Amino acid sequence: MSFVTTPHINAEKDAFGKTVLMPGDPLRSRFIAENFLENAKLVNNIRGIQGYTGTYKGTRISVMASGMGMPTIGIYSYELFHFFDVENIMRIGSTGALQEKVKVRDIVFGMGACTNSNYANQYGLGGTFAPIASYPLLREAIAQADKLGAAYHVGNILSSDVFYNDNGKANEGWQKMGVLCVEMEAAALYMNAARCGKNALAILTVSDSMVTGEETTAQERQNSFTQMMEIALNTAVGLEK
Repeated sequence: MSFVTTPHINAEKDAFGKTVLMPGDPLRSRFIAENFLENAKLVNNIRGIQGYTGTYKGTRISVMASGMGMPTIGIYSYELFHFFDVENIMRIGSTGALQEKVKVRDIVFGMGACTNSNYANQYGLGGTFAPIASYPLLREAIAQADKLGAAYHVGNILSSDVFYNDNGKANEGWQKMGVLCVEMEAAALYMNAARCGKNALAILTVSDSMVTGEETTAQERQNSFTQMMEIALNTAVGLEK
């Protein structure tokens, strides 16, 4: 069996399923593998990033952490798309609500991803690229959310390069434009998918609210956002039918 070695992944060529779920936290990756996948096998652990492959409802699925920020998910999604024949990557992570209607623990599907990042500059475009989700993934994920009776929102999200922003009013403009929430990875994932003709979607659980100040604990974010995980897993199964 041939191995593929990149600076960040060392695994067999067919180590990953067609669909990869990508949380930011390696511990969340392990949680999904241990609690949802059958016969899960650790296929990559370079830099402790923890990638697993197993089956869910008979479908071969992988889960691997991305780390935090657009540079890291940019690296891992690029290598999975280009070197391991992955077709679909779903980011499953936490997000901060920017609108009053978006409540803590609600699900948000990122139909589009605004960004303050310079990630798109590498493509040499003569304008502003609009990173968007892949419609087949979005359509299937919404159908699965409806089956589970999830409280969810679909719309624009913000992928920010900055967590601790020196400008205390940085979110106000995005709020005025109806952006639902802020996170740090989706835009880069969407651009990588667009560039190589693959599919990507961000499915996010609201961990805190920039409007009300309500927030969840780190332990809750690691282990309790199971509805988001189920939606992503069932979406991967639905894509195979």
